[in-house]
Amino acid sequence: MSHRLVIMRHAKSSWKEPLPDHQRPLNKRGRRDGKAAGEWLSEHVGTIDRVLSSTSTRTRLTWDRIEAGGGRAGQITFHDALYGGSTEDFLRLLYTLPESVGTALVLAHWPGVEEAVRELAPRDDNPGWQGIDTKFPTSAIAVLSAPAWADLAPGSCRLDSYVVPRG
Repeated sequence: MSHRLVIMRHAKSSWKEPLPDHQRPLNKRGRRDGKAAGEWLSEHVGTIDRVLSSTSTRTRLTWDRIEAGGGRAGQITFHDALYGGSTEDFLRLLYTLPESVGTALVLAHWPGVEEAVRELAPRDDNPGWQGIDTKFPTSAIAVLSAPAWADLAPGSCRLDSYVVPRG
C-alpha cells in the first residue's frame, strides 16, 4: 500500500517573552501562516489520518491554527522525540503506524524536518527541491509518496510537493 508522508515545520514562534525554547508560543505571523497552512492542507491533502507532533508549545499552537484553517486529522499524538528529533527519531515513530494510516503528518522542528525530507526522498526533477535548497522556513510543508510504514528507509520516498503557505 502506498502512503503519503507530510513533513511540516512549525509556524513562526515568538521571542518576545523570555521563555524556555520548548515553551515559546507563535507570533502574529505564525498564527496567520499556521492558518494558511491549514487551508493548503485542507485543499491539497485532505483529512490526515494521523499527526505525530512535537510536544513544544509552538507545534501544538501550529496544529490549532491548522485546524482553524480547515486542516483535519483522525488522531494527533505528541512525542518528546520530535523536539530536536532526527530522521531516525521520525522513523521510529512512523514504523509504529498501522497500515490503515494512509496519510501521516510529522509536525516538528528544523533542522530535523529538512534532514528527513532530504534523507527519505532522493533528489529528482521536482521543482520543489529548488525551494528546499533555498530554505526550509517556518510553516514549510513537504508531501512525500511513501511505501508501507514498515518499509520506510532513506531513499524510499518521492517528493510530490513542497510549499510555504503564507497568510
